[in-house]
Amino acid sequence: MSRVGKAPITIPDQVTVTVDGRRVTVKSGSGELSQIIPRELKLEQKGDQLFISPVKNSRQARELHGLTRSLIANAVKGVSAGFSKVLQILGTGYRVAAKDNGLELKLGFSHPIIFPAPEGIKLEANDNNLITVSGADKQLVGETAAKIRRLRPPDVYKGKGIRYQGEEVKLKPGKAAKAAEGGEG
Repeated sequence: MSRVGKAPITIPDQVTVTVDGRRVTVKSGSGELSQIIPRELKLEQKGDQLFISPVKNSRQARELHGLTRSLIANAVKGVSAGFSKVLQILGTGYRVAAKDNGLELKLGFSHPIIFPAPEGIKLEANDNNLITVSGADKQLVGETAAKIRRLRPPDVYKGKGIRYQGEEVKLKPGKAAKAAEGGEG
């Protein structure tokens, strides 16, 4: 059995979990998420804890055990506390501003980029160079942050572009640096 799958999921007071057949719905004041449980697994609720266990010991049940437990635990955490990622914009003239229900990004192109917020995601622009992506669905938060980062990934020579806060980009030496070292010509 999966070590991750064996761990119980503790449900906070403000969160309600309902099981309707194979669908588990997690609700709170901040949102609602649902997850489908595979046929190879069963879900038991005892008090304020959820337990997931395999119906039979098959390879597929073992594979899905920890995954399903993690997905449901992420749903519980998402509706109670939420998830967020912070992106940082580096570069001369690169800016971000909140616009309608999304962002207006100026990233050195001839035109500004309008990025609409997906449903269930909140986008915030701070200090002209920070973007906070937050929401209840962990996968959607990460996917949205990755889409924004893909608009202008960090340049490996100058370091400018969009990166996750705390991400370190290893800069390559340019041609001038190689020539100064006495590189071959």
